[in-house]
Amino acid sequence: MVEVIQSIVALIVTLSILVTFHEFGHYWVARLCGVHVLRFSVGFGKPIYMHRGSTPAVIAPPPDQDIQTRANQPLEGTEFAIAAIPLGGYVKMLDEREGYVPDDQLHLAFNRKPVMQRVAIIAAGPIANFLLAIIAYWMLFSVGVTGVVPKLGEIDSESMAGQAGLSAGDVITAIDQTEVKTWSDTNLRLFERLGESGEIVITVANGLDFTRDHIIPINDWLQGVDEPRPAAELGFQLAYPEIPAIIGGVVAGGRAEAAGLKANDKVLTSDGVAIEGWVDWVEIIQASPEQSMTLTVLRDNVVIDLFVVPALVERDGKTIGFIGAQRIEIEIPADMQRIVRYPVYGALVPALARTWDVTVFTLVSIKKMIVGAISHKNLSGPITIAQVANATAQSGLESFVGFIALLSISLGVLNLLPIPILDGGHLLYCFVELCTGREVPERIQLWGLQMGMLMIMGLMMLAFYNDLTRL
Repeated sequence: MVEVIQSIVALIVTLSILVTFHEFGHYWVARLCGVHVLRFSVGFGKPIYMHRGSTPAVIAPPPDQDIQTRANQPLEGTEFAIAAIPLGGYVKMLDEREGYVPDDQLHLAFNRKPVMQRVAIIAAGPIANFLLAIIAYWMLFSVGVTGVVPKLGEIDSESMAGQAGLSAGDVITAIDQTEVKTWSDTNLRLFERLGESGEIVITVANGLDFTRDHIIPINDWLQGVDEPRPAAELGFQLAYPEIPAIIGGVVAGGRAEAAGLKANDKVLTSDGVAIEGWVDWVEIIQASPEQSMTLTVLRDNVVIDLFVVPALVERDGKTIGFIGAQRIEIEIPADMQRIVRYPVYGALVPALARTWDVTVFTLVSIKKMIVGAISHKNLSGPITIAQVANATAQSGLESFVGFIALLSISLGVLNLLPIPILDGGHLLYCFVELCTGREVPERIQLWGLQMGMLMIMGLMMLAFYNDLTRL
């Protein structure tokens, strides 16, 4: 229960940061363009907190604007609100399409502004998300990003990596001629190749003064696989020290809990076979779905016997056993850690490069998901975001800031998609107006809005369903 509450709090904090930056982009540029903002809201629904800004100075209309005489309403300050549903936000601007606008305030209405000013206001939200990511990465690279050295452990000779000639002790230095410094970089480059054909070029060093390339051929690599693990598929595993077979925790309602396993239990044998380490035990569990197993465990210096029956689950098209037990966390050895750090004045360049790389990766992933090269089950919703936000927050400020940057880029990219109801849809209407010299008819905009809402609702339901299946 505590973890659920922590995840909800982490989700609210994360989305509040992203939404505030996004909407502030719209708000700031709208004010620069002389548009009156009625409300700035973080969250949807009924406001739980509201503050009205001071009444703004009325910007005089252009001298050639004809103002008719009628009862005008006083111009009030912007309402700043926090609403009850923290899954988004909005900036409401003065607009004739959404309500009555007095004649002396028409020059403050969004719909009366030149099309390029409207483009700037609409695009400012996603741009603010990209700027947030750049700032976050700039901070991280200035302080130093801690990563794991991509040094390979034992390689199965029958795996794709083994057949390509890679061996234990190799340190990956580049993938497809792009430098990698950490295991995280390595995974990002491998994920970029999902669903593709051709070859992956792995450049490694092994304590020598020169590097060598290994070619791994691929054909529709992991196309359509649910939750792919490209590094494991190639046969890569890190050169970690042996992880002991000690239980770090059990999943509520899982087979491990039903068997009586508890945190800090050390598994000694399984059906009389000695367990050398965590990996050894996982292999035995996965090979024994729905088979009763006798475990000998050490608990508080007392040896006891327990019986467990691994559940049968499907993963990557294979049937394996699963009991819902977590390993203990081990400290990464100092020689396996690498700190990537730049001077403050020089950290901007890698920050821009990382933001660009993640943006391109997000766009390519969306394209691959549309054509079926990547499974739609990789689409995540609020539950997964909450879990990851909580996990990264507990891991430390560095992990949480990195997650904020990643999510901010995703939000920026998704909002620029040409789907009515999103910023990208409104930009599409503006570009049509630029090309034709006329606004898109309201009936077409209304039809697009309805279609856009259906598409977004469908995507949200799919993402939520994926979250539930992961649970």
